[in-house]
Order: sequence, then C-alpha cells, then structure tokens
Amino acid sequence: MDFFNIENVSKSFSKHQALTDVSINIKQGQVFGLLGPNGAGKTTLIRIINQITAPDTGKVYFEGRPLRPNDIHQIGYLPEERGLYKKMKVGEQALYLAQLKGLSRRDALKKLKYWFEKFEIQAWWDKKLMELSKGMQQKVQFICTVLHEPKLLIFDEPFSGFDPINANLLKHEILKLRDDGATIIFSTHNMGSVEETCDHIALIHKSKKILDGNIFDVKEKHKTNTYDVVYKGEFEALQRNLGAEYEIITHNESERVNELTMKYLNSDSHNDLLMKIAKNAQVVSYSERIPSMNEVFIQEVESNNLKP
Repeated sequence: MDFFNIENVSKSFSKHQALTDVSINIKQGQVFGLLGPNGAGKTTLIRIINQITAPDTGKVYFEGRPLRPNDIHQIGYLPEERGLYKKMKVGEQALYLAQLKGLSRRDALKKLKYWFEKFEIQAWWDKKLMELSKGMQQKVQFICTVLHEPKLLIFDEPFSGFDPINANLLKHEILKLRDDGATIIFSTHNMGSVEETCDHIALIHKSKKILDGNIFDVKEKHKTNTYDVVYKGEFEALQRNLGAEYEIITHNESERVNELTMKYLNSDSHNDLLMKIAKNAQVVSYSERIPSMNEVFIQEVESNNLKP
C-alpha cells in the first residue's frame, strides 16, 4: 500500500488549466521529487495536498483512506514564499506555531531548545524576524515546519536563499528526517538539486505529468550509450578496430594521453567496448555518460513535442 496517493487530479482556475489528470503514488519513507519549471502546476498540487484548495476532479488518499481535514496536523509544509511574521520575535512565534500544531507549551519549548541548539541559533530567540537575513529566516521556518514531527513533510524550494554550506546542512537534515521515518515531498524547478536527495521523481510540465519513476531507473532509461575514454596509443589503429559499430563524437590528442568520446550504436555491452579498445591502446580511464536530471527533462520535453 502506498503512503500517499493522488489519483487523476485535475484543477483549473478560470481559463487556466493548472493540473490535468495527474496521478502520483508516494511510498512511506521516500524523498519524492516533484519537479518542473515555474508555472508547471507543482504549487497547485501542493495546495491540494494541504487542503488549501480542492481538486475539480480526482481523489487524494492518505495512508490508504481519503484525505481528511484533521490530517493537516500530520503534514509539515515549508512554502517557497515564507510565511513568518516579520515583526514578531523568533522564539515567540516558533512557540506559537508549535502550539497551533498540537504541541503543549512544555513539549514545544523542549523541542525548540533541541533545534535551536542544533542549528546554533540560540541567540536569535528574542530577535525580530525582520532583523535576520533571508537564510537565517529560512532556518527558523524549517524548524517550525518539522517541530511537530509530521508524517509527511513538503519542502517547496527549500534551498532558496541559502549559501552552499547551509544548503548542504539543510539537505543533511532532510535526509535524516527521512531516515527517522518521515515521508518527504521535495518540490523544485532546479533539476540539479534532486540528484543526491530524491529516491523517486515525477516531472510535471504545462499541467501534465510527463515522467514518473525511481531516479536511478529514470536516468538509466535515458542513457545514450555514450562513453568517455582516456587512453595511450595510436588513434588510427584504435579507430580501425572499433569499426562501424561506433560513432566518434570528439577526439583530442596530447603528448601524454588521448581523450575520446564515442557512441556505441549496436549494443550496450561495456565489455565489448573495453576489449576492442584494449587491443590497440592502454586504457587510463573509462566511463559511461549518465544523463543529469536536467538532461532527462530536456529529452522528455522534446519527446512530448512540448516547448520548455
């Protein structure tokens, strides 16, 4: 049984179609990447999950049953547009928001103490939010999102406003939350940020889901049998031995080593390629080109005859 299911959901606003027959299945303990450019429909889908708006058609299931209003207490949502009160003190509003999520004042203070120490932000407790930088505000919002230990966490562009060090810190905490049992929806239009974070992805473009799958399987499916080889030896002899089964894409020679990029046209066997190269050259390094998620996105958009 899947942990969270979205079945054939469609939503329109006036003449704008925001979602078209979208179905997504999320398993417990996954980091599920909800990918796509701005305006694709990701935020509308998140609003439906949070019951801010309702679908025109389709159904949403939580733990095998229809989503209910009180399930909101089992969901933590970090929006792209931050929603904290600028003139309110950091500790005061963190405590207030924790109690809104059902925590007692005592439990909320205990958990806030843990997170403020973890992020080394104890000195911010009595500061107004407007006194903090965007990245510092983001840390506070993150704490408010996870404090009540919800079963489902939704992070919408969570690294926005962070420098690389703090982005890496937040990524570490997201993965730890997954390891501790949380299920996570990670929404982004930045394809590079999902490479080391997500287990499974769905790609939405112009209101439609155009791709869905395990991130490893998705990248494997989009491989093009292209290889990079660094070798020592004569290129002409190597090229003759490779024959018509290979297309040479680029070739660069130097005094020490040669670099070759080629595409295998008739097979996907690594062993066949290595054996052919080794007959006429000494292999220094060899690797297959695995597409990035950004390259996967471009391939899918082009194959669906859509414009990015």
